[in-house]
Amino acid sequence: MATFFSTFRIYISETNAANKNLEDLRDIIDGCVRGEHKYQKNIYERYYGFALKTIFRYIYKYDKAVDVANDGFVKVFRGFSHFECHDWFNIEKVLTGWIKKIMINTAIDQLRKNNLIPEIGGMPDYVWEEADKSQSADQKVLYKELIAHVKNLPPSYRIVFNMAVIDGYSHQEIADALGISVGTSKSNLFKAKAQLQKAINKENNSDYGEIDLCSL
Repeated sequence: MATFFSTFRIYISETNAANKNLEDLRDIIDGCVRGEHKYQKNIYERYYGFALKTIFRYIYKYDKAVDVANDGFVKVFRGFSHFECHDWFNIEKVLTGWIKKIMINTAIDQLRKNNLIPEIGGMPDYVWEEADKSQSADQKVLYKELIAHVKNLPPSYRIVFNMAVIDGYSHQEIADALGISVGTSKSNLFKAKAQLQKAINKENNSDYGEIDLCSL
């Protein structure tokens, strides 16, 4: 009986903490809607690492990725008045999805200026250690290694792979964003997966196990 009540108290405590976090996030969002700097600073610090890693899949030069991230956050703060969430229990998931979309669109706008050819560089190791609740430790390692291979794809394959496989865009959405046909998007994705499969199998025969990219 004592164990039951102890477990129940822990459950209530965790539930209260989760509800408090939701309330805090709603307060922060409301503050951003009002344009208050302290709440904008909180969002920036909380999601900066997430935003930077998202952008780095499209723009492989650290300094440029930082500039694009900052431009993206300007759009985020300007857009908060239009932010909508109808499921407040999943507010953080909705918010991160909204931020990610803005960051990707900002990165694509930058790539368009360079005819979709990104500047090549590197990302400091500490950036990969930025908190990201969506990934386990093993996933972070595989993610980092996969991105290293994606970086070597031709630009037209790379951007379609990122949008389709990692960010979940449909081929129609990709076609609209890049100004290409749906057929071209599908073809570039197929070729990107084939090249990545070959590269991963060649370099890491057993480290990854059997990864079937064509099933993604």
